[in-house]
Order: sequence, then structure tokens, then C-alpha cells
Amino acid sequence: MIKTNVIRLLESAGIAPNIRTAGTGDEFTDAVRMAVNIGVEPERLFKTLVAETPEHEYFVFVIPAPATLHLKKAARAAGVKKIDLIPQKQLLPLTGYVHGGCSPIGMKKQFPTFLDETAILYDEIVVSGGRIGLSVGMAPETLAGYLTAEFADLTG
Repeated sequence: MIKTNVIRLLESAGIAPNIRTAGTGDEFTDAVRMAVNIGVEPERLFKTLVAETPEHEYFVFVIPAPATLHLKKAARAAGVKKIDLIPQKQLLPLTGYVHGGCSPIGMKKQFPTFLDETAILYDEIVVSGGRIGLSVGMAPETLAGYLTAEFADLTG
């Protein structure tokens, strides 16, 4: 098993993630497809989105795979007037992760993070393990505690 920075960070914090792998990543076109391939209900696989304000403040939003980030709700949760998703070309330089392998854990810099409130409906949720085709599962409260994330209504 290849250990990514995500797995190393979690283990060093005393968190034993449920590691799930599926293929090389070439066959994953979106988060819902990834969920199906690792045998998880799409609503339990959470994708990581990065957004910024016009003043270049960055925020991370972790939402269920089939959902869409509601930008007004995201801005409200972050306490800002306006927010937009960053262009995909900014993702790697800003976070250290590629599109499809972006994890809320172990970004180059920790940004304020918000976890969709639906996460609390599940004993375990799954997020990217830092590489396409690799995911890690844990209790939503464990993830929120590790990230100092807040639960919020982010979709709709």
C-alpha cells in the first residue's frame, strides 16, 4: 500500500483511516463514479472544493459527491459577501493536489474548512486520500476535529 501524505498525517495524529482504493484513476470522470467504484454510496463520498473571495481569501468546502456547492450558502458559512470556485489550473499550485485527488487533509496551507452538515447522518464518510483512486474513510466528527472544520448547510 502506497502511503500518501494524507495517510501519514492521519496516522501520526492517531487516526486510523479506512483506506479504499480503486483502479488507476483514469476511469474516474467524477466523484459519483469514484464512489461507485469503491463501493460507497455516493452521498457518503465527499468531494473537496476550494473557493476564493474577490480579496483572495481561500476556503475549503467538503460536500457530498452528487451535490453542488451553493455559493451563497458557502459565502454565508465563511462569513464573506461573495465567493467563487477557483479555476482548476490554480488547484495544484495552491493546494498541492490535482483535480480529482484533492483532499481537505494535508494541503500546502490549511484554509478555513466547512463540512456539509449532511455528513453527520453517517457513521463514516469518505474523502480523497490525496491521489486519484485513493480514498480514506472516518467518522465525520473525527474529520471535522482534525481539520478544525465547521459543519454548515452548503448545498441545495
